[in-house]
Amino acid sequence: MESSSIRNFCIIAHIDHGKSTLADRMLELTGTVSSRDMKQQTLDQMDLEQERGITIKLAPVRMRWTLGAHGGTMRTPTPPRPSSLRAPADADEREVGDHQEEYIFHLIDTPGHVDFTYEVSRSLAAVEGAILLVDATQGVQAQTIANLYLAMEQDLVIIPAINKIDLPAADVERTAQEIMELLGCAREEILAVSGKTGEGVAMLLDAVVERVPAPVRTPPPQDEVGDRRLRALIFDSVYDDFRGVIAYVRVVDGSVARGDKLKFFTTGTVVEASEVGSFNPKLYATDEVGPGEIGYIVTGLKDIRSVRVGDTMTGAKYAATAPLPGYKDVRPMVFAGVFPKNSDETEQLRDAIDQLRLNDAALVAEPEHSQALGVGFRCGFLGLLHLDVFRERLIREHNMDVVVTVPSVAYWVRRQHQADSSAREVIRSPQELPDPSSIAAIEEPWVRMDIVTPEQYVGGLMQLCQEYRGTYRTTEYLAGGIEGQRRALLKYELPLAKVLVDFYDRLKSVSQGYASMNYEISEHREANVRRLDIFVVDEPEESLATIVYEDEAQQVGRRIVERLKDVIPRHQFEVRIQAAIGGKIVASARISPLRKDVTAGLYGGDVTRKKKLLEKQKKGKKAMRATGRVDLPPEAYIAVLKR
Repeated sequence: MESSSIRNFCIIAHIDHGKSTLADRMLELTGTVSSRDMKQQTLDQMDLEQERGITIKLAPVRMRWTLGAHGGTMRTPTPPRPSSLRAPADADEREVGDHQEEYIFHLIDTPGHVDFTYEVSRSLAAVEGAILLVDATQGVQAQTIANLYLAMEQDLVIIPAINKIDLPAADVERTAQEIMELLGCAREEILAVSGKTGEGVAMLLDAVVERVPAPVRTPPPQDEVGDRRLRALIFDSVYDDFRGVIAYVRVVDGSVARGDKLKFFTTGTVVEASEVGSFNPKLYATDEVGPGEIGYIVTGLKDIRSVRVGDTMTGAKYAATAPLPGYKDVRPMVFAGVFPKNSDETEQLRDAIDQLRLNDAALVAEPEHSQALGVGFRCGFLGLLHLDVFRERLIREHNMDVVVTVPSVAYWVRRQHQADSSAREVIRSPQELPDPSSIAAIEEPWVRMDIVTPEQYVGGLMQLCQEYRGTYRTTEYLAGGIEGQRRALLKYELPLAKVLVDFYDRLKSVSQGYASMNYEISEHREANVRRLDIFVVDEPEESLATIVYEDEAQQVGRRIVERLKDVIPRHQFEVRIQAAIGGKIVASARISPLRKDVTAGLYGGDVTRKKKLLEKQKKGKKAMRATGRVDLPPEAYIAVLKR
């Protein structure tokens, strides 16, 4: 297949704007998936994605499309446009019906949630164009803007499209005005589609042919090898128990076929491609994957650490001289300890985490030892949803029963009497926080946040941000709305620790579900925080310790012990729950013990018989409390987190 007939693109949008549904219609229209095998959100192949209705992993697929096969006229608009919207140089006004040329599409469906932005950035680096999808009932949202900026950084061609035009609440013209203001494009460049009914999808696929350029190859070196120097970017990978590591690649130069000897630039590992192919959307073996194409390579490697997302694969015999740019390293900002409930399952947990890291490049893990929980791992995540999905995948895919400690952000600690006053220690868990007397200052990460909301909720959201220690920056209003229905873009700076607790829930509550948000890490600022310890039956629970603002310690401690009181079941002995800062108890609660009616069998006689039995029961309860142990249910950790 000539590279001039290839189009590589992805779909980007805010969460729940219909990316996966639109991809379903494309699969149907191109005949990639038969109607018998079709299901909702076909590219979301994880059970977790199907259950929650969200895309977690990027999903590539190869499709065939005949330009003009469904009729219609495609014309390149005449007004000058920004470079990100400009059609290829050879595109001119033409009747589609006169052309029956077949094209190969490589589509990558992407997540929409802010916690999976890294999945989007990896997808964008493997394509030349992006469909910017906007819900006609919601308009431009915060993640729409964030994903658009990511695409523009990659200098991709942007095809704006309005989705869900079949809904009664759809306001196509207002949404088009917002897109025009955002992109600076003409109205005729914006397409209208319905991912549910399929309306306009054929025109959108024709627009991909017209506007997205074909892959561009770098000039081959002037030697006898010429075009045979392979360079392929690894943008994702998975592990198969029988075939080893399967690398998802975008071939930039050269081609790869079954039996080729390949080498990884970063590790220098040499492998043989036991199988190559494309995604239809399942793995489909082919003779080779050529220049400009997206496909997979079965490496047979059992050592997962040899394959890194962002690395370049080249030929072992005719190696390229320089790797592809790859990806910038991701910086996780939420850290939690992950420990096996059974101490003898540490190696199984290590293998499970390594396999998840293979296709989750944003996951960071390093060994950690806890006096209370034993040997485990300190894992870094991009957000709480990322952490929740990771925990669910451990349970479902690897049958691992784990204890996850309360998440915390990464603090910077500067100690007193240090020779280098600029030196900082990175503290990823409350247990690592040193003695307060040795600390000169603690700095916490702050984020820049964009909130898109209808105008009537601006006051309530500004009050919410102030309550969460936010700093106001600016307010902008999006064009296209009528009086009383305009939407505002609020820009704030907030501490990341406050955002992670329950800010999103409060945001949706204040705005009645209409507001959306997106954030990125900006800087570290000094903070007055302390470690809050939780004691259950006079024993410290390391996994429940958290870092809080000192002026909020009593309030937070009271909330935690009250929530724990609700979720910890009653025992045969009294359960005391306490929250402490240093040696000072700031909040406490008790769960009364279960009691048997020891006097039920008494009848008549002196009252001292009854007192004797009650006193004996009391001594027994006291003895049980001294030796009793409380196993915390999983709900206890969630109760501490969602305070």
